[in-house]
Amino acid sequence: MSDCCENKSCAIDAFKERQSATLKIVLAINAIMFVVELAAGLLASSTALLSDSLDNLGDALTYGLSLYAVSRGARSKAVVALFKGGLILAAGLFVLGQVAYRVFVPTLPVFETMGAISVLALIANGACLGLLWKHRGEDINMNSVWECSRNDIASNISVVIAALGVWLTHSGWPDLLIGLALATLFLRSAVRVLRGAIAAVGGNEPGSTGPPANRCAPIAVEPRSARCRPASSAARNRSSATGSD
Repeated sequence: MSDCCENKSCAIDAFKERQSATLKIVLAINAIMFVVELAAGLLASSTALLSDSLDNLGDALTYGLSLYAVSRGARSKAVVALFKGGLILAAGLFVLGQVAYRVFVPTLPVFETMGAISVLALIANGACLGLLWKHRGEDINMNSVWECSRNDIASNISVVIAALGVWLTHSGWPDLLIGLALATLFLRSAVRVLRGAIAAVGGNEPGSTGPPANRCAPIAVEPRSARCRPASSAARNRSSATGSD
């Protein structure tokens, strides 16, 4: 029995190590892309690129928090998911503010920079999504991480569309419209993540298919002494009486 429990404990540790290894890779990718997109967004005067860079920063912070939560209990993971939902909400509100600012202070973004950097970001985030795909249903922590990565893909495609729109119309409005769409996506995603995290804090973790915390709990086994103890004299007398009948 002890060997079985130790084997299951090792399996759970290996499970957590796989999650940690994946999170470290996607954390590095998003940190690099934040710097690249921030610089490109400032140079290109693109609200969409700046919003996308902020999204990468939020994701990098999210993955760092998720690394902390991997070895924690379900409640700690739910609290981290609450914080991640708050980050997504903040990103959505920031994008809304950028859109409002550009309406009153319009500029023409550099569509060449927008297109090239958004394609690069799409490749990077596609790799992240592929790495996180197998972990998406394991627990509330990894599910919210996968949700962030999926939003990144939609965000990158939107910036590509914005770059094409700026090129075709010679106007900054496509950039602003895409920024508004991204804000809506962020806000909807924040609601989903926060709802799931609140449910998990309440003790009901939706969509979790990972190894249960008590999978390695010792199995109740009747002591050998109880199984092998001779029957009492009273029990033998009852058995004899039954046989005689």
